[in-house]
Formats: sequence, C-alpha cells, structure tokens
Amino acid sequence: MIPEHITNRKGPRSLKDLNPEVIEYLNKGLIETKNLMEWLATDQLELLKLVLEQLDKLAWFPDFEVAVNAQKKPTANSNTKVIGETLGILTSNTQIYDVLKNHTSDLVRCWACWAESTHHDTVSSLLNAMKVYAADTHFGVREVVIFATKERMMNDLDTSVELLSKWTMSTDENVRRFAVESMRPIGVWTKKIAAFQENPAKALSILTPLQSDTSKYVRDAVGNWLNDASKSQPNWVENLCKQWEKESSTKETAYIIKRGLRTILKK
Repeated sequence: MIPEHITNRKGPRSLKDLNPEVIEYLNKGLIETKNLMEWLATDQLELLKLVLEQLDKLAWFPDFEVAVNAQKKPTANSNTKVIGETLGILTSNTQIYDVLKNHTSDLVRCWACWAESTHHDTVSSLLNAMKVYAADTHFGVREVVIFATKERMMNDLDTSVELLSKWTMSTDENVRRFAVESMRPIGVWTKKIAAFQENPAKALSILTPLQSDTSKYVRDAVGNWLNDASKSQPNWVENLCKQWEKESSTKETAYIIKRGLRTILKK
C-alpha cells in the first residue's frame, strides 16, 4: 500500500522541494510522476533495472546503459526516447509491451510508447498501436506519443488527416485532443508542419468536428492550432472564426475563437 501522504501529494514547484521519499517510490516504479519536477528527478536507469529484473531481462541492461551514456547532452526527455528506442531494437515481444504499457509508472509507459512506435511501417499501423498511449491517463505519456508519431505522420500527411478525422468522433477527450495537438502547424518542441502553415484548410476535417467541443482540454488544442496557423495565414484564421461564429453560438466555440485569435488581436 502506498501511504496516503504520497498518493495525495502535490507536485513540487522546484527540484529543491522534492520529497526524498517520493523519489524513492518513483525510482521503484510504484507511483506516477505528478509534474515535470518529479519527471526530471526520477532516475530512469535505476527504474529500468528494476523493470528488467521483473521481466527476467536484466541481461539487456548494459545495452541501455551504453545508449544512454553515449548521448552528448542527455536530458530526461532524450533518456526516455533512447531507452524506448533501444527497447524497440531489443524486442518486438507483444507480451513484454503489454506489461510495460500497463505499468504503474508513467515513465515505463513512455518507454513502451517509443519502443512500439519503431515497429510500424505505415501510418495506419502506427496510429492503431499508438491510440492506447494517446488515451493514457497521464499527461506525460500523452505528450510523448506526439513526439513518437508526429514526424512519421508528416511524411504521410493526407493519410494521417484522414485517420485522425475519425478520431475526432471518439468519446475519449484525450484521443480527440491528440487528433488536433499532434497535427499543430507549429506546436511545442516538435517540427513545424509546413503544409499546414501554407494551407491550413487541409486540416479542416479534424478541426471542424471539434469547433464546439465539450472538453476544455480539446478546446485549448483547437484554439492553439488556430493560433499557430494565424502566424502564417491570419486572413484564413479570421475568416474561419467568423464562419464558426455564425454556425455556432455556444460558449465553447466562443472560447476557441478567442484563443485562436489571440496573436492576431495583439497586433
């Protein structure tokens, strides 16, 4: 049993505020991280060693250690990616991935996401495998799945848009949000999608079904998408927002429009 003061804790504001007891639980994979500070504080190699012991695959550990230490400028994000990609090289065993993608630790699920993403040759196959990560209850996993898929989707953009348009009908707000967030023209810490910067209308089949979404999480993503597009195609965004305003008088649509026009309105 995890003590109540651990499960009900708030994420620390800085590394110096970290509770050593929490770090111990994180490194053992017994709890999820609460925020970025806890993510940064987790010793991923220590956690990995325990996970490999549980899988009876401790013999793999030196391969991970070499890969992580070979980085010129290792970060928490790059360590997650390297561990995941190394795992992808070492195994395609679905039983192992089933264990990892259901692990208590969000970091372990992130490794599984990166690893599984390496085993799919088509966007259709990739997105089918990644949907479980897009729907994950932890914000960190939901961000990592974007990193693990965006460039691949950009290489087959038309197919990606077609498939993700169907995801906008999901009852899961996390899945709907992924459909938008993963296709942002600029986005955060991801490559720009030049095709959407030049012609944002190509993404309308994703955006339009969500113009009055019930979830703030999704509305924020749609608003951010429009704001991205406004930096290269302000007239298009303004016209679309005027159209949506006529089509929908809901407060949800008004929220998206306000968020989408925020850069334009600053000028």
